Amino acid sequence: MCGRFTQNYTWAEVHTFLSVFGPPRNLQPRYNIAPTTVIDVIRPGQHGRELVPMRWGLIPGWWKKSAKEVPATFNARAESVAEKPMFRNAFKERRCIIPASGFFEWTGEKNARQPHLFAAADGSPVLAFAGLWDRWRDPATGEEILSCTIIVSGASAWMEAYHDRMPVLLAAKDFDAWLDGSLGPDALKPAAESALRAWPVSPRLNRTGVGDDDPTIIEPCEPVAIGQRS
Repeated sequence: MCGRFTQNYTWAEVHTFLSVFGPPRNLQPRYNIAPTTVIDVIRPGQHGRELVPMRWGLIPGWWKKSAKEVPATFNARAESVAEKPMFRNAFKERRCIIPASGFFEWTGEKNARQPHLFAAADGSPVLAFAGLWDRWRDPATGEEILSCTIIVSGASAWMEAYHDRMPVLLAAKDFDAWLDGSLGPDALKPAAESALRAWPVSPRLNRTGVGDDDPTIIEPCEPVAIGQRS
């Protein structure tokens, strides 16, 4: 799964990597993003790819209850995303790319959980997660809410030491095919073994909402024995 990640890049970095259309923005870095908060999302627009804020946790357009009653939809499994009622319409019609600087997974026992940050092995400031988005109108207030989900696949052999799932990473050559719907579900595979590196970070990250604006929370801490890469 991907239940926590980071978005700490500049407009120039995300514009260059994802060819985003529009005037430069002062993007605020975030280091400990949790589900149901608002994140940066790239979707096709009238003039090209556009960066749009969305709720992380997809609410399908047909949902009749409140947002609080939506089950956990911050991740969609690659092997079932094309059929699951929560995601199948978005998979057909509303794909997106979620830019990220890295994501977190944990090792250790429940009372001593050690977070690890996973980032691009080549030092790139931006990863591209395959995602879906939807538009929903709150039946109680009439407010329109844009929301999204991150697609996750099974883990690579290296990643299995940390978790059995991981976000689907899109290569630049696949951006257009993903967004226009021509890239099928069979292409949603684990990233190559060499795509990522990992390091242990502060256990302060274990608490949701702590350190979201604190860059020190993603700095390396004491190393652990499991498959560390640097």
